[in-house]
Formats: sequence, C-alpha cells, structure tokens
Amino acid sequence: MLLKRLLTAGVGIPFAIYVVNIGGMPFYLVISLLALGGIFELIGMFRRTGFSPSPAISSSLGLLIPAVAYLGNADEMGFLLAVLIVGCLVTLIVQKNTFSVPDAAVTIFITLYAGGLFSFLIFLRNISFDTIITPLGGISAGVAFTWLALLATWANDTSAYFVGTALGKHKLCPEISPGKTIEGAVGGMAGSIILFAGLGTLVQISLPHGIMLGLLTGISGILGDLAESVLKRFAGVKDSGRAFPGHGGILDRFDSILFVAPAVYFYLKFFIVG
Repeated sequence: MLLKRLLTAGVGIPFAIYVVNIGGMPFYLVISLLALGGIFELIGMFRRTGFSPSPAISSSLGLLIPAVAYLGNADEMGFLLAVLIVGCLVTLIVQKNTFSVPDAAVTIFITLYAGGLFSFLIFLRNISFDTIITPLGGISAGVAFTWLALLATWANDTSAYFVGTALGKHKLCPEISPGKTIEGAVGGMAGSIILFAGLGTLVQISLPHGIMLGLLTGISGILGDLAESVLKRFAGVKDSGRAFPGHGGILDRFDSILFVAPAVYFYLKFFIVG
C-alpha cells in the first residue's frame, strides 16, 4: 500500500505542477476528466443505494460546465443549469417507469457537485488580474492563487492529521468521520492560515487577507472532507473509487479542494481582484 501511494505521488505531483503552471487547454482537459471521473464515482455510489441517476445527463452536462468555465461566460452557465433541470424533468416524462423524482434530484446533485465544483478550479486558474511579481520573477495571478489554494488545502489536511494524532481527544463528527477531532480541525486551520499568510505575502496578498483566506481554506477543507464522508457512509463504501492506486478515488483526493476552490475564488473576486 505504501509503495502504491509513493508511486502515485511520484507521478501525480510532477504532472500536477506541469498542468497548473501551463494552464490553458491542458489544465481544462485534466479538470474535465477529473469531473467526469467524479461523476461516475458518484453514480456508482448512488446506485448502491437503489437510485438510478442518469449517466447521459450527468456526464454531458458535467463536461459542458467546465467548458463554459474555461470560456468564461457566466450567462451560458445559467443556461446549462436550466438545461440540466429541464432535461431531468423531460426524462421523468419519457422514462416515467425507470426514472423517478428522487433519481432526477440525485442526477442534478451529481452534476453540480462534480461538474460544478471542479469548474471553480478553472475559474481560479483563469482569474483575471495583473501579473504578480515574486522574488522568483513574474507569474500570472491564476498560477499564484491556484497554488496557494492547493498548498493551503494540503497544509490543512497534513496539520489536521498530525495535530489530531498527537493531541486529539474530542471527536468532531463521530457519526460521520470517527477519526476526526476538534483538536485536529483547529490544527488544520492553523496550518492553512500559516501557509496562506506566509506565502501570500510573496504574491502581494496582505497579511489580513492571507489570514482570512487561510481560515476560509481551513473551514472549507474540513466541510468538503466531511461532505464526502457523508456520501460514502450513505453508500456504504470505504473509498469513492480506485482512480489513484493507494489513494482511493478522485473524490477521495479532491474532496477538500472542491470546497476550497469556490471559497477562495469568491473571496478573491469580492475583496482583492474585483
């Protein structure tokens, strides 16, 4: 198991560095594939519980949402949401004996959870702002903010694990995730705050904004992790899939960043980028 984890990380980390830094079409394609994989993981999980979500609707709309995010047209995003809802309602009429109202609701949820939340990584990477001058030279704001969100999420997860292991005594949500503790959650938030506040100053983010973004990352990351734990517990599975040997499924690896990306993006849009 450890060897699989190390091999997966050895391949995945350099690949992630490449696609985040290069951006553009390669980044969009990778995020689209991750969204599609997440959609089918969710479909499999819900099918275990007796639901029959529509793969055709979820996969097609789940791929169009990242495409619209890449093109940056908010009006088209609203159009896709309307198509998603109407498509599910029409399917209820056409397939009334095999597609129920709960199936339609689950289909909408799957599409928005995987396709919608993954799209915010594209929004974040393509955020429009001046080139940021760092001690290492000039980089685009999208690269800087995407890496800050990813690294702060990693710092949150890592700090939560070590602090929780060393000091954890009070359970955070025992009925959802028995291993998580309040002490670990606080340690995780401290880790993301330290990283965002520290590295943020290198990319022209003021200390107050860095602290707020770190806190927001810590809270969002914990909620994202717990949200996926709820779904796995509901489906009765340990992992969402097997996309990453030794690491579980796509949603297992990206559950926290799926909540962090929109939180960081909207904070930047409201308070920094404008």
